Amino acid sequence: MVTEQYWFIFLNAALINNFVLSTFLGICPFLGVSGKISTATRMGAAVSFVMLIASVSAYGIHNLLVRIDAQYLQLISYIVVIASTVQLVEMVIKKFSPALFKALGIFLPLITTNCAILGLALFQTNRGYDFLQSLSFAVGAGAGFTLALLIMSGIREELQLSAVPNVLKGAALTLMVAGILSMAFMGFAGLGGQ
Repeated sequence: MVTEQYWFIFLNAALINNFVLSTFLGICPFLGVSGKISTATRMGAAVSFVMLIASVSAYGIHNLLVRIDAQYLQLISYIVVIASTVQLVEMVIKKFSPALFKALGIFLPLITTNCAILGLALFQTNRGYDFLQSLSFAVGAGAGFTLALLIMSGIREELQLSAVPNVLKGAALTLMVAGILSMAFMGFAGLGGQ
C-alpha cells in the first residue's frame, strides 16, 4: 500500500498534474529551450537535479522552521536554496561542458526563477509530504518536466522539416503546439481514480 502511494505521487507529478502542461509552471524554459532534443534533455536533467535538491532542502527547512516557530521565513529560505543550487549547477556545466553552457544561454540562470521549482517546494510543504513522499514528488515532477521538454522539442524538430505557412512560423506555432500538448495531457486526469 505504501509503495502505491509513492507511485501515485510520482505518477501524479509526472503525468496527471504535469507542472508544465497542467499547472503551467516553468513555461519559460519549456518554450525557450525546447528547440532541440539534445538541449531539452540536458535542461530537463538540470531542472530535475535542482528540483530534487530543492525538495530535500524544503523538507528539512520546513521541519526546522516549524520547530523554531518561524514559518514566515519559509518562502525566502526556499528561494535562497534554489538560487544557490542553480549557481552550483551553472558552475559545474560551465566547467565541464562549455558548449552546453552556451547552448542553454540565459535559460540556465533562469532556473533560479523557474516557478516550477518553487512550486514544487511549496506544494510538497502544503500537502504535508514526508521525506520519501517528497522525493517521489520531486522525481516525478522532474520526469514530467523533462518529458514535456522532450515531447515539445521532438515536435519542433519535426516541424522544422515541414512546410509550415509563414504566418504560423515561430512563436505562434510553438504556442499552438503547447496548447495541444496541454489538452492531450488532460487525458491523464482519469488515471487518479478514487
